[in-house]
Order: sequence, then C-alpha cells, then structure tokens
Amino acid sequence: MDADDRNMLARGRVATRLPAQDLERARRFYAEKLGLEPVDERPGGLLYRCSGTDFALFASTGASAGTFTQMGWEVDDIKAVVAELKRRGVVFEDVDVPGLRTKDSIADVEGNYPSKGARGERAAWFRDSEGNLLGIGEPVV
Repeated sequence: MDADDRNMLARGRVATRLPAQDLERARRFYAEKLGLEPVDERPGGLLYRCSGTDFALFASTGASAGTFTQMGWEVDDIKAVVAELKRRGVVFEDVDVPGLRTKDSIADVEGNYPSKGARGERAAWFRDSEGNLLGIGEPVV
C-alpha cells in the first residue's frame, strides 16, 4: 500500500447528512429562518451548498438525538449573525455547564483546532425544525 492508497479519504470532500422526519417542514425552516434554498432536490433529500461545501437533509424515520453539534458554520461576525437569526425567529440554546456558559446566546470557548491558528472561538447553538443541533462559530485569534 503506497501513500496515495492510505490517504484516499483525505482527497475526498466531506459532506454532512442531517436527518429530517418531515422534509417539507425542514425545507421551510431552512428557507425562512436561515435563508437557505436547496441547490438540488431528489425524492427523500434536499442538497444545500454554503461557500462551496455541501450538506444534505434526508427523509428519516429516526430522530436526531441532538446531544452534540452535528454541523456548524464558521462566520466572521457571530454577534451580527446571531442577531439576524434571532430576528428571523431562530431560538438559541442557553448553555451553562462547567467551563462553558452562554451570554446573550454566545459562549467564549477556550482553545480551538490548532490548524486554524486561533486561540479560541465564540460560539452559539440552535436546533433546526428536526431537532438537529447546529452551531455557529467565530475564531478568536
């Protein structure tokens, strides 16, 4: 096995898949609350694209546990994004656990992925209409 064989997934694109018990309800949430429209649609699935990265909602009889962040967006101004999403009716999670507390829906998170060269992140979380926990983050350099 050569190096190319070992790195075959590293050459692939990563795409998130989120379950939706009601695909039409999810479509409305993503359009009305997040301002996103599908770029492709197939029976049982909606494909979205944000800044060249894809994610899909798929019809599922199972429900998301929503106990961890399933997908997130990295933004330049989290305060402005949170304010706009709140204006559209998005409800943000209140977090108060040891080492992590939201204030005005935004938490300061110590540390970040080292490859990003940030010393931390400001973050906020909300659930979509299907119970998927979604995050927004702004690196702190």
